[in-house]
Amino acid sequence: MMISEFSISPQKFKGSLNLSLTINSGQTSQPPWKKGNFYFQELIMIDDAPCLVKIRHDDADPEGDLEIIAESPENMTEKTIETSIREIFDLDHDLNRFYQFLGDDPKLAPTIDFCQGMRLFKAHDPFECIISSISSANCSIIRWTRSIEDIKRKWGDGYRFSSGDFYTFPSAEVLSNVPEHDLEEMQRAEDNLPDDFVFERNLQACGVGYRAKYIIKAASIVQSEINLQKLSKMKYEKAVDTILELPGVGPKVADCILLYGFGMGEAFPVDVWIKRIIEDLYFPGEELKPQTVREFGMERYGKWAGYVQLYLFHYARKSGLLESFRKK
Repeated sequence: MMISEFSISPQKFKGSLNLSLTINSGQTSQPPWKKGNFYFQELIMIDDAPCLVKIRHDDADPEGDLEIIAESPENMTEKTIETSIREIFDLDHDLNRFYQFLGDDPKLAPTIDFCQGMRLFKAHDPFECIISSISSANCSIIRWTRSIEDIKRKWGDGYRFSSGDFYTFPSAEVLSNVPEHDLEEMQRAEDNLPDDFVFERNLQACGVGYRAKYIIKAASIVQSEINLQKLSKMKYEKAVDTILELPGVGPKVADCILLYGFGMGEAFPVDVWIKRIIEDLYFPGEELKPQTVREFGMERYGKWAGYVQLYLFHYARKSGLLESFRKK
């Protein structure tokens, strides 16, 4: 087992970093990484090889290093591991320039103090992001996170490391052939099963509800019709049209996938809360259609739109603005 320990100094990434806030901010790229012995940890694939990445940062110390321990049954260089970490935590995004942009808009400037150091938590597996985003529609963070973890345990590849067992997210090919519900699993099962046998290797048993059929069909389409590597190189408009072909994907979920899964910063996901936040800040007393809010956000914020959406939602949640909406 290869074990590599190294650090990334704050001088090597642009702007501040709040690792805990980034990981736990509810972005639908993936479930939050698990924390143990002061490190966040997750199994990621680097050049098709499994690597358990453990990462730690003292968020109270802006001058502190980002500490990393990586374990893998394969040999890989620190540079290769660092490249993946920089991508996942968006370390090359210039937060200082973004904060200048926020500061120039009196409506956005208050978000800086509430969200200092929060970055995009980008998908290490874009297909996992697609399924996570479909699963998250009209669903709590806790519930969709549990569903994705269940899917990984049941159909992903398992690896044992010093800190426990970890699983990859299953491929589109595997997930497209999973039973949708108990009855389908029962029909596929062998005869002479014991009376107390529990059917739980089906998607609905993972708590995704009506989304199970969407997930299976989306996996099938990704497997046969959509090349995710080509999608990552598309212009935003073409990528949106492509992702909207997936069942269970409307404009909001499509923008989540393109923002968190593919780093397309011009995407501006609009749910009921972002709609109310934009109305409250810029159009008091008016009621806008979600598409109007989406177009407003993309036009006003440009390449920063995705980050602005992320910051606005967290600010509204922590400042009490969301709670005031709930009381109306």
